[in-house]
Amino acid sequence: MIRFLHTRIRVRDLNRSIEFYEKLGYQKGEFKDSPEGNKLAFLNLPGNDVFLELTYSPDYTATCPEDLMHTCLGVSDIVEYCDQVEKSGIEIWPSGWREKFTTGGRKMAFVTDPDGYEVEILERGDDVLKA
Repeated sequence: MIRFLHTRIRVRDLNRSIEFYEKLGYQKGEFKDSPEGNKLAFLNLPGNDVFLELTYSPDYTATCPEDLMHTCLGVSDIVEYCDQVEKSGIEIWPSGWREKFTTGGRKMAFVTDPDGYEVEILERGDDVLKA
């Protein structure tokens, strides 16, 4: 069996990125230095096997063009989750997300990390999240 293990993104400020992802619910895991001189931080979400690897290289300028890639988080109650994230100081978009969630249909929102990477937030049923 093949399993997806992690995604790596390059960041300009490792501590600032870790702080941002902790506000989304990630927890710090392993930290290490690579033989090439990179600083690596592995973050995980409780109950998940897949990691987010943040990589800082002092000689590399991290830039993420708009809409190049994104990660996605599934939550059981998007309003509750987005309220919590917004209270931590992170802007949720699109604007007016609360009103849009009252009209039914698929509930999704986005946040943007300090380096321009988008994080999609999707409401998923508890039965899907436990699978």
